[in-house]
Formats: sequence, structure tokens, C-alpha cells
Amino acid sequence: MRSKIGVVFMAFFVIALSGCVSVNRVGDFTIISSKNIDLSRGANFKRGTTRVKGQDMVSTMGFVPVTANMKTAIDKAIESTPGTVALLDGVISQKTTPWKVGYMVEGTPLIDPALLTNMIS
Repeated sequence: MRSKIGVVFMAFFVIALSGCVSVNRVGDFTIISSKNIDLSRGANFKRGTTRVKGQDMVSTMGFVPVTANMKTAIDKAIESTPGTVALLDGVISQKTTPWKVGYMVEGTPLIDPALLTNMIS
């Protein structure tokens, strides 16, 4: 009988924890980049048509503190579209679940056409 109560308690505990997801907005930015940008050619840059997302999530290990890398999340979002040098109207959020923590980045790509032509050549 005791083992059945323990199993029911553990099942309830796992179900209760699986719904504990927290997403906290870290900040809103006009422009976000982790890359070097030649702003003297800024008039040639093009704005992308769709928003892109990137994230860096790491698994938690019990009580051992782990941290995700915000730069990695920004890099993944920037590198998801060829020729992108930055994100416009960017949002950085921190997501926490019982098993994972990390950063999510979303924004509109700012594309340098010169980088696209270099990729084709």
C-alpha cells in the first residue's frame, strides 16, 4: 500500500512540475548584434521580411547551477538567414523549465547584400 502511495505522489509531482514554465522578457532592443558591422555602408542594408528566432537551451543537472549563453542564442538567430549582420526590433527572453534553462532571441534580420554576393562568388 505504501509503495502505491509513493508512486501516486511521484506521478503527481512530475505532472505538477511539467507545467512550470517561466518565460521572462530580458529586454527589447532597436538593434542587436554580436557581429562586427560596417555602419558606413548602412544605407545599403536591407530589412528582412520575416522574423527569425534563435535559442540556447541547456539541461539542468539537479542542484548544479548551469547557465545558457545569450551570445549563442543571438548568433543562432543571426546565422539562420544568409547575409544577416544584426536583428532589428529584437526581443531577448529567458526561459526556465524544471529541466532546461536558456535564452530565446527573436528579431527581423538586417541583411548586408554585399555578404550575399560574396557567398555566391
